[in-house]
Amino acid sequence: MVIISRGRLEAMKLYWKSYLFQCIAASATIFAILLLVSIHRKPIIIASLAASTFIVFTIPTYLTARPRNLICGHLVGLLCGIFVAELIMPYFSPSMIVSEFWYAFAVGLSIFIMVATDTEHPPAAGTALGVVTLGFSLKLLFTVLISISFLAGVHYFFRNRLRDLTL
Repeated sequence: MVIISRGRLEAMKLYWKSYLFQCIAASATIFAILLLVSIHRKPIIIASLAASTFIVFTIPTYLTARPRNLICGHLVGLLCGIFVAELIMPYFSPSMIVSEFWYAFAVGLSIFIMVATDTEHPPAAGTALGVVTLGFSLKLLFTVLISISFLAGVHYFFRNRLRDLTL
């Protein structure tokens, strides 16, 4: 059973237009991304992009929602996934335990680099996982680049209309 706190209920009553607008804008953005890049067969990548959309539209003023963090974080995820998938994994036998280790390594490496470069964007760790499990392709690269650019553009365009929907 979900219980809405009194404070949340008051905020929703006061800012209901923002809640409605931002949730519709988030849905429209993901819909446009799905149409733009046709990645419905790559659910692990769209899941990380959907999580990014959640951050951009529900906590738009947070550090992790900034376009710099959104774009650079996903670029770090892409590069870590490519590095592990293309430069490390081919040299090891494809046993299940070894593969899972390298999947986890790609995620951990992306987290480390994002923190070290001040480009934290949690869903981008999912991009690293997606790339390392799916393998690198130019289509995947362009899919992520187009998607994060589009999402960053929408965030920038609506920056004056977006408010934090959290307490």
